[in-house]
Parts: sequence; structure tokens; C-alpha cells
Amino acid sequence: MACSASSVAGYLVWSGRLQLLPVLIVSLVSVVAGDNLGYWLGRRYGRAAVEHYARRLLKPGRVAVAESFVSRYGALAVCIARFVGGFRFLAGPLAGAVGFPFRSFLRGNLLGAVLFVPYAVGIGYAIGYGVGPYVAHVQHALGGMGRVVLLLAIIVVVVAVAWRAIPRIVRLGVMRAIGMRV
Repeated sequence: MACSASSVAGYLVWSGRLQLLPVLIVSLVSVVAGDNLGYWLGRRYGRAAVEHYARRLLKPGRVAVAESFVSRYGALAVCIARFVGGFRFLAGPLAGAVGFPFRSFLRGNLLGAVLFVPYAVGIGYAIGYGVGPYVAHVQHALGGMGRVVLLLAIIVVVVAVAWRAIPRIVRLGVMRAIGMRV
């Protein structure tokens, strides 16, 4: 999520709608705060909670590999995790769950954020540099229709998500109602 938001902000910097320094500062504070929150949640709720959350997003056994990596490489693993998609969200909670010292975690977290944030913002800036003129041309060609197209795209995404989520929610409710373990 932080990567996406930072990249969008980088695009907005390219387009002149945002300034670079505030974007870097806000992004840096946000990613450090988010990972620190993850660390404390992992510390508070432990490895079982981390595994429960991670199993929805990772293949079985990946949590054990990530735990081994964090245990072996410490703050460096936390720093590197920032650049690995499936590991990025897991590093903070996992470090907290395995009892990794907060000061060491914070060191790795800060270093990773200082390296990662300009990278993520730069991706958005580069995208703007590469495709920005084409986007501006399409916006000009569409005029007021751009907002209509955006609204329709949002509606399609919401309907698609609901289409997939509602049957799952109903199925879980039925399973719980008849006493099946979920």
C-alpha cells in the first residue's frame, strides 16, 4: 500500500500538483509508523496472529522462512523486507512476534524506509515522465467525460469486489450458523 501511495504521490510531484520534499517526509513518516504499529501488534498478539493473517496472503511455510530470515539477519532483514513484496507487510509483525528488540527493529525500519521511499516516489515520477504527456492528451480529449469514465470504473470495481465477497460472507455465516468450524 505504501508503495502504491508513494508512487501516486510521485506522479503528482511530476505533474506539479505536489512538492517533492513534503511527499518524501510524509511518506517516510507513514511507512515507519505503519511498520512500527505492525511490530507492536506482533509483539502484543504473537506469532499465532501473524500466521493467521499471513496465511491468507502467503503460501504455507513462507512465515517460517520469513521468521528464519529475520532471526538470522536482524535489522538488515527488516531493511531488505521493504523491497520484497510478500515480505514487506510481514516484517514488522513478525519481528515483534519473535521478540526482536525494538531498537534494532527501528534501526532496520528507518534504514529501509530511507532507501525505499525515494525509490517508490521515483517510480511514480518516472511513470509520469514516461506516460504523463499521453495521460494529459487523453484528459484533454475526454474533457468532462474523464470524470464520468472514472466514476464508471469505480462502480465496476466496487461491483466486482462485492460480487466476489458477498457469497463468501453468506457462506461463512451459514457455516457458523450450523456450527461448522471456520
